[in-house]
Amino acid sequence: MRPENFGLKIGIEIHQQLEMHKLFCKCPSLVNDPNPADVFFERKLHISSGEMGTMDAAAMYEIKKGKTFYYEGCSGSSCLIEADDEPPHNANIDALKTALEIALLVNAKPVDVVQFMRKIVLDGSNTSGFQRTALIASNGFIETSKGRVGILSICLEEEAAKKINENEKSVNYRLDRLGVPLIEIATDASIKDPEHAKETASILGMILRSSGKVKRGLGTIRQDINLSIKGNPRVEIKGFQDMRSIPKIIEYEISRQEELLKKGEMLKAEVRKAEPNLTTSFQRPMPSASRMYPETDIVTIPITNELLKEIKLPELLTNKAIKLEKEFAISPQLALEIAEDETYFRLLVERFKNILPSLIAISIVEVPKEIKTRFSYNASNKEIEELLGFLDKERATKEAMMKILEDRAKGKFVNIEDYKPADENIIVKSIEKIIKDNKNLSANAIMGIVMAKYRGKIEGKKVMEMIKSSLNS
Repeated sequence: MRPENFGLKIGIEIHQQLEMHKLFCKCPSLVNDPNPADVFFERKLHISSGEMGTMDAAAMYEIKKGKTFYYEGCSGSSCLIEADDEPPHNANIDALKTALEIALLVNAKPVDVVQFMRKIVLDGSNTSGFQRTALIASNGFIETSKGRVGILSICLEEEAAKKINENEKSVNYRLDRLGVPLIEIATDASIKDPEHAKETASILGMILRSSGKVKRGLGTIRQDINLSIKGNPRVEIKGFQDMRSIPKIIEYEISRQEELLKKGEMLKAEVRKAEPNLTTSFQRPMPSASRMYPETDIVTIPITNELLKEIKLPELLTNKAIKLEKEFAISPQLALEIAEDETYFRLLVERFKNILPSLIAISIVEVPKEIKTRFSYNASNKEIEELLGFLDKERATKEAMMKILEDRAKGKFVNIEDYKPADENIIVKSIEKIIKDNKNLSANAIMGIVMAKYRGKIEGKKVMEMIKSSLNS
């Protein structure tokens, strides 16, 4: 697929939750409050006109469904503001400063005055029937491997409530997430192809994480794609969180549009939902400016020189990673992940002096991921530190780390004495006996027999060296 053959235009929008109290109240942004709900109410929403007196097509589409919305929440993470029974308080100044920080990192120009707007949303995800959003900066850019990508806008807005379930007549929402500060970054259409879109999203994600003030984990960052084929209207694709899926989603959407054009059908400006198989389905008509009107309950905020002077720009994670890579001889990818919590990594390097920093990096970055992928087990920092302590005192090998975590994941009782390093002399004798009894076995076959017995008690590399030495003797 050659994007230029389609006159393709691609832009992306990044939505990132901030790690601080909610935007218009002091409630904590727990997002997934573990406590049982103790607040319940229901609502029916009604449509209103935008600033120019016209009705938004997307809002009209939602209101025609006639659904009732049921809400539940915890009094420890939601208040009357989330219920829309009390006017919003002044905007969270820390969230504003973070948005300005991100704006400056992407070379954008802050607005003179922040004016929050009401964006009509009638799918029930906002109890008020609108989302509060404000333009913070515009006209920025980032550098990529395929040239400069323009940043149209950086906005600060409130996150929506979380949908629990839905049927033809109603939707249930949870309030924990409603009101969490959210930064939205929108690029222009200078993205050249699907892989370039993925790279752009990756760079913007890195810049957001460099602030140290964003939430981490599944659901805390989302990407939307804006896409059009030459001479046809724009389509917006929502509903995916994994950046790796961006290229395929774009490719499938181009194929869908191309098939429609071949059939002589007209393409429509619409919002589409990304499905699990990375195809898309119709969600609603494309919203317009008709859904926006000024928020009169929140005072405007001048962006003064004094306020801008308070913004301290952090070092980008990519720059930190380059330094870590050189200092500790670790891979670029490991260095980038370590850079996000450099202080913790350095503490472990200082604490476990008998372990190579590269092994410490692997232990805190790659080992937990692998054990979660293979066994759905979440290894805590405390567990990893405990195992590093055994390695540091030579009470276990690095191979034992995975074996111990695997056994814990399977619910087995773990006694560290069962994983202590094996006597190399005994292993050599075992290898010699295997060779003597099985003269035609390959080195790899012998390796399999030995490791089945001693896995986690000696390094595989060391065992192979012993096998080769015994075969050549």
